[in-house]
Amino acid sequence: MTGIPKLLMIVGGVILVVGFLMQFIKIGKLPGDIVIKKENTTFYFPLMTSILLSVILSVVFYIIGRFK
Repeated sequence: MTGIPKLLMIVGGVILVVGFLMQFIKIGKLPGDIVIKKENTTFYFPLMTSILLSVILSVVFYIIGRFK
């Protein structure tokens, strides 16, 4: 297998693993995430979660690229 099918299988596997791990790791409620609560409105911006996921995905794709 080469090209697109291989990439889709790898991406699907990564999504599956991340989804499974999210059941045990309460990602999304990290220190550094911004929560603003007003009278009847809540604004949630997962800043630290976004940075952490970006770093993890960068490392995963770097490792995948090394074996290509």
